Amino acid sequence: MKNKLIVESLNKLLQYIENEKFRGYDPYDYLNSFVPFHWFGKWGQAIPIQIGKLNPINIRPLMGIQKEEVPKGLGILLQTYSVLYEQTNDDNYLYKAEYLFNRILEARSPKKKYYCWGCNFVWANPHSVLPKYMPSGVVTSFVCQGIYKYYLITKDEKALEVLKDAAEYVMNDLPVTETKDGICISYTEVEKSCCYNASILSAEVLAMVYSITGNQDLKKRALDAINFILAHQKDNGLWEYSIDINTGKERSQIDFHQGFILNSLANTVKYANITDIRVNNAIKKGLEYYRKEQFYDNGVSLWRIPKVYPVEIHNQAQGIITFTQFSNYDKEFLAFANTIAEWTIDNMQDKKGYFYYRKFKYYTNKIPYMRWSQAWMALALTNLIASKGARDVFIATSS
Repeated sequence: MKNKLIVESLNKLLQYIENEKFRGYDPYDYLNSFVPFHWFGKWGQAIPIQIGKLNPINIRPLMGIQKEEVPKGLGILLQTYSVLYEQTNDDNYLYKAEYLFNRILEARSPKKKYYCWGCNFVWANPHSVLPKYMPSGVVTSFVCQGIYKYYLITKDEKALEVLKDAAEYVMNDLPVTETKDGICISYTEVEKSCCYNASILSAEVLAMVYSITGNQDLKKRALDAINFILAHQKDNGLWEYSIDINTGKERSQIDFHQGFILNSLANTVKYANITDIRVNNAIKKGLEYYRKEQFYDNGVSLWRIPKVYPVEIHNQAQGIITFTQFSNYDKEFLAFANTIAEWTIDNMQDKKGYFYYRKFKYYTNKIPYMRWSQAWMALALTNLIASKGARDVFIATSS
């Protein structure tokens, strides 16, 4: 696909996002309904969330669910608009980045000592329930990635203050599991847990703040988290989703989280100025698995290995982001990122500009989720356009 067509796709998407005022529905927002699901116990809250993810008919307006700003989505979009401004020097992009930054400050988790962020909906499974805006390392990390990029283009002192404060949240509020291999930073403050992508994403926050402040305590914690991640990679390059340290049993969920870990691991060692041949080898193995096992040559990602369907927009977006970032590892990766983008635009973008949620074998769930679909695809296409070989057409088209 020609770069100009990708730019046109991105422009249509951004127009849709801006027309929606950065607000939208989310696959997990069913508990924002006026229906008192909590009256029916733990299953009464867990089941509606699963229905919300699977139902291709959007009945949210009938349930009183409003389109809202999702903190994680705001962070991803802040990163997007910061890159857009960096590439074009267009003040319109800077204005929108400033707006998103201020909205992010307003969306911080309430009644918390440090700046941190969570989801704007209740999250539940049969074992636990997390209230709205309960902060997590994952949401905080993606918000901080946006703030960090915003800080780099503006040198805004408030942005730096918020980043430093968020690093204190990771250091002080998220439980840590210590092992002989290193440490695993928990997903939330509610309990100790060992989720691989959550841990390295939190470590990335520490490393990015270290890169600005030189705080050695942050670097030490990030390095310990890196060691844990390296120790739990499979020989074939795969990372599972999580592990129960007490039993050694791992939960398998092979999807976009492989891309999360690869990108975050590379960012963490870069920010922390760590040179370690083990990291380079781990990334190479991880990329080889990601490319050969999780994607077809036509740019379609498997949903969760070994399941092919549905084609998931989050998988598609993450593939573009990861292969773009690692184009220096393999000369074919940037071309493959373009292949993923081409297939996704042709098969999952609506004429109104937004991207569909999931494409099944015989039907498509076309609900336009803001965080899950639009924000990730906006970042993916922006990074692809800004990458080597696409910058000139990007600037020419945007000016």
